[in-house]
Amino acid sequence: MEIKDPMTELLSSLEQIVLTRDAKPSVSAIQIKEESIPEPQRLREMTGMQVDEFARVMGVSVSSVKKWEARRTRPSATAQKLMQLLHTNPYLGRQLLNQK
Repeated sequence: MEIKDPMTELLSSLEQIVLTRDAKPSVSAIQIKEESIPEPQRLREMTGMQVDEFARVMGVSVSSVKKWEARRTRPSATAQKLMQLLHTNPYLGRQLLNQK
């Protein structure tokens, strides 16, 4: 698995959000391929985080993570992007936890 620089990926994502915020988004621009979104529980377990740690890294409540894992709700587009970054670099989650 190729490890990408998480800060570069995050900055790129933020630039895309800022650049497209005022433009009318097309359907293709706001859709994320289903197969590219890691399953929240699988990703959390892969990174070795408990539910509360994963929620803290994702910036959401524990109940939100539990709803994602039970498939009652879907993560937001921003959360999905962060999940893609964590999937690309599983160590990023621990780095973020140690900074908080």
